[in-house]
Amino acid sequence: MATVFSRRIVAYLLDFFIVSAIMWIFSFLLSLVIAPIELSSYYAILPFIAPILGFVYFVVLEKSKGATVGKALMYLEVRSLNGSNISLAQAIVRNLTKIYWIPIIFDWLIGRIMNSDRLFNKITRTVVVNSVN
Repeated sequence: MATVFSRRIVAYLLDFFIVSAIMWIFSFLLSLVIAPIELSSYYAILPFIAPILGFVYFVVLEKSKGATVGKALMYLEVRSLNGSNISLAQAIVRNLTKIYWIPIIFDWLIGRIMNSDRLFNKITRTVVVNSVN
């Protein structure tokens, strides 16, 4: 069986494709409203909307369901260190580095140096665990 780390990578990639699909639908609908007015303003705001939608996706699903779609498909879930569901504050803070993709690399590298999986998991006192025993 694959390790939790390798399943987390696959889950992140699955979530990336899901967020991309959501963004494609959102941008299409937004272009119907904005394009008749001015298409350049549409392209100017898109780089700011996409990361926010991705961030909201991760926060809402991890807080409400304990896992994103990718994590659920990989049988993973996010928990507080005491085993309970994570709070909204924990969900927000642990996903801050996912707004843009480069900070997640540093989050992981610093976490590995500190003997953890991610720095922001250590800060929020959360952990990603198997959802099936």
